[in-house]
Amino acid sequence: MIAVSTMALGGAGAVQAQSRQFNVPAQPAGTGVPAFARQADLQILASTDAVAGQRTSAVQGVYSVNQGLNQLLQGSNLVVASNNGRTAVLSSAMHAQQTIAQGSDVEDQADEVETIVVTGFRASLGSALAAKRRANGVVDVIKAEDMADFPDANLAESIQRVPGVSIARDAGEGRQITVRGLGPQFTRVRINGVEGQSTASGTDSSGGANRNRAFDFNVFASELFNSITVRKTASAETEEGSLGATVDLQTGRPFDYSGANLVLSGQYGYNDLSQEWDPRFAALASNTWMDGRLGALVSVAYTKRRLLEEGHGSGGWLNGTEAGGYNPASPFADARRADVYSPRFPRYGRLTHDQERLGLTGSLQFRPQEQTLINLDLLYSDFKATRQENWLEALSFARNASQGGRPEIIVRDGVVDANGDMVYGLFDDVDVETETRYDELETKYTQGTLSVEHDFSDRFRVKALVGYSKSDFDNPIQTTVILNRENSDNYSYDYRGNRNAPLISFGYDVTDPLAYNFGAARSEIRLRPQGVTNTIKTAQFDAGYDLTPSLTLKGGLNYKEYEFDSWALARVNEGVVPQLPAGVTLASLTELVSGFGRNLDAPAGSITSWIAPNLSAFADLFDIYSGTGLFELSGASNSNARGNIRSVTEKDSAAYLQLDFNTEIGGMPIRGDVGVRYVKTEQSSTGYQLVAGAAQQATVDRDYDDVLPALNITAEVTPDVLVRFGAAKVMTRPNLGSVTPGGSLSTVGVFSVSSGNPYLDPIRATTYDLSAEWYFAPEALLSVGLFYKDIDSYIQTSRISQPFNESGLPLDLLDGLGVSPTDVFLFSQPVNTEGGPLKGVEVSYQQPFSFLPGPFDNLGAIFNVTLVDSEISYISSRSATGFVDNDLIGLSKTAYNATLYYEDDRFSARVSAAYRDRYLTAVPSGTSTNDIDGVRDIVTVDASASYALNDRIKVTFEGLNLTDAFNEQYTDSRRDSIYVYSHTGRQYNFGVRYTF
Repeated sequence: MIAVSTMALGGAGAVQAQSRQFNVPAQPAGTGVPAFARQADLQILASTDAVAGQRTSAVQGVYSVNQGLNQLLQGSNLVVASNNGRTAVLSSAMHAQQTIAQGSDVEDQADEVETIVVTGFRASLGSALAAKRRANGVVDVIKAEDMADFPDANLAESIQRVPGVSIARDAGEGRQITVRGLGPQFTRVRINGVEGQSTASGTDSSGGANRNRAFDFNVFASELFNSITVRKTASAETEEGSLGATVDLQTGRPFDYSGANLVLSGQYGYNDLSQEWDPRFAALASNTWMDGRLGALVSVAYTKRRLLEEGHGSGGWLNGTEAGGYNPASPFADARRADVYSPRFPRYGRLTHDQERLGLTGSLQFRPQEQTLINLDLLYSDFKATRQENWLEALSFARNASQGGRPEIIVRDGVVDANGDMVYGLFDDVDVETETRYDELETKYTQGTLSVEHDFSDRFRVKALVGYSKSDFDNPIQTTVILNRENSDNYSYDYRGNRNAPLISFGYDVTDPLAYNFGAARSEIRLRPQGVTNTIKTAQFDAGYDLTPSLTLKGGLNYKEYEFDSWALARVNEGVVPQLPAGVTLASLTELVSGFGRNLDAPAGSITSWIAPNLSAFADLFDIYSGTGLFELSGASNSNARGNIRSVTEKDSAAYLQLDFNTEIGGMPIRGDVGVRYVKTEQSSTGYQLVAGAAQQATVDRDYDDVLPALNITAEVTPDVLVRFGAAKVMTRPNLGSVTPGGSLSTVGVFSVSSGNPYLDPIRATTYDLSAEWYFAPEALLSVGLFYKDIDSYIQTSRISQPFNESGLPLDLLDGLGVSPTDVFLFSQPVNTEGGPLKGVEVSYQQPFSFLPGPFDNLGAIFNVTLVDSEISYISSRSATGFVDNDLIGLSKTAYNATLYYEDDRFSARVSAAYRDRYLTAVPSGTSTNDIDGVRDIVTVDASASYALNDRIKVTFEGLNLTDAFNEQYTDSRRDSIYVYSHTGRQYNFGVRYTF
């Protein structure tokens, strides 16, 4: 008997009725049946005797699985003896007649077949590989291992297993993705067929609140999803907006599974840095009725995380002339040289994250007749978090003379290394601050999608979809209290023992609350509530008509309305604070940060405790949330808030025509699609501009259109070797935060003035892909892909540093901010520039080691590596030509993923490693005269294991970030000076899973 299985999990009869593209040439049954099984996601069993000497017919075009199977067997002596939706049993026509008289033998045989269907990690790999093989373009797929059981605890960390995908983390888990060197704003994400925009907040070093088109994957629990598809080449029928990839997230549906199902899973996780235990829970229930024509599914997932993030930050590095330079009376005169750099505000800090994530999905499917399918998909996620930041920092290194900063500091001694970094310094008259910031954060994501598919005939079919999604990010409390100590002597930092974590000596007892002041200059209470709402309404209509068995004409219309609304409030003058009442000291308004530095590898003698403001005590004493008097909040009239008060409405109308083909040339099967998409974008953006010193709301309307042709060709050189080619014109619209008029002014950290540009054009490119895929064994793949993107236009930020009084802006904008008109500010604005080429190669290998002797035949491996190169000319006022060439922002030249796994009937285990090369975050630096800011390379290692005690109960283990990899950010390409050095510890999850 021969057995062929794609190892799909569900395979219900309703799924078989859904149409799909087939390309199975006429051939001997011994190879034709397996080829069809792979493309149909169907397990097929047939005896060797039955298929001997038989030939199967060609199945080329769009068919349901049942129709395709009948077409395959047409003209042969083979018939379908049994088909339960997951497994089909074939026999000869004569044997089938005998079986009818013998009763239920075939049914018994089919029941036996069901018991050998494979599930688990290996099953998900096989199912994903079958989907990749069927596709016309360059596609990668990730499947759930079982119901409510995705391969990784975080969606972004699952996607990074795909060739060409790297991730950026926040609070120890994946937040955003980069595809083939193109950052998160270049990737469109659709959930259940509708574009989604999920926004959350991150730490300042990971981008802060998301006000652009990037998708925050950490809003969702992975258990809610059934599959992820990453589309790296464009088709006319695929929504525009992506230069990197289109990522489709699909939640579970009842027709994905057979009959009634209930699954419960629970985990208890431990973090070795926070030393906290936290729960994780998921459940899924589904059922079908009316002979499989009606189905319902609900799922829920809950996660709680409490973790610490600890480390060092330099704030960037300034040369000896910036921020007014050091005091001329400094004995160590080299510190004042233009080629000697010292940290902007060296500091240690702890961030305490407390997160809760609740996710719900619901799905109804109804097939009133064989030709019609109705789907209703609902998704809700509530991601709540609090984050407390405690910093002990010397901020006067970054301040100008007007704020008592660097020009007052005496440099008594120092050491400058060969690169020009002052790696050791001893100072007097340094201002030290202890800072506490507290954020309450919540993102609510709601989405509903209704779709109807109907086949009017075997040749003509339509699909209609309407969808709504809303992401509501709210940061109602963002409070910072700063205590300060002015003109402290004997302050020193020393990077000589550890270039990432220096020994910092403050020259006084940092655990003594009476060592600090409140109410003097540069004490602060900041109140900055804010929020962002993104709403997307979508309507889509698609139709397909089979002109011939090998040609299908498709067409469709798409309308999308996108609303972005950002709000913010702030105190007018954050540096004006009340005096402490008589008899009240800082001893009652502070708390001790203790136990700092575990596994940080800081030099001996580093601080482990310090005094920090107690925000609850300050709130109770001064009633800081009253919204009145000294703590009154304002919006557009306040320069601290004005820049984040803006909105954009975008209406996108699109139409496409596409021809799918499936034919032969010279006996070689050729399939693919060619088409064109037209899209018109209507944009209305609103912000605040200054007119005669007063903030006035301004709205700018504009529109533009694009014609986007696309071609995908797949040649089946042999039944197991595919060669693919793709070419397309693509576009990505500007970030929403960049197209609003007006701007913002900040005197916190880097003195800056940022403005938008509502007349930005999209980033446009022409892309080419060429790949070869060799499916050299069952469930195995070796592939090589080349890609080239000719980026015609680009958007970058123009930056220039100059005194505020030379900018032409009204000087009264600085009133009450405690700064001088002669202070140097960083002025920035996004502008369109020429693009440049991006080219790369992806190599992927996947194979179960079934050729090895037992028990090693249960091993398998997955490996992929991506090499990318690019070059863009960046605007730089620091270059003699006004431009400097460098890599694309967010591009890692090298990335790889490797997984070794073992899986048998009961035990499953795997270990994975992911490497991402260093990449740029700003060109030039956003904080100083350094040429770039960036993130250093990182390797993360994860592991997981499970053991099935019986058919219903499975115990599980996960180990995440087993090497406790650090987030290392740097500045300057030559000196490679540390910017951020932090870690979140290792995570261990222990769990159990029960299937009813």
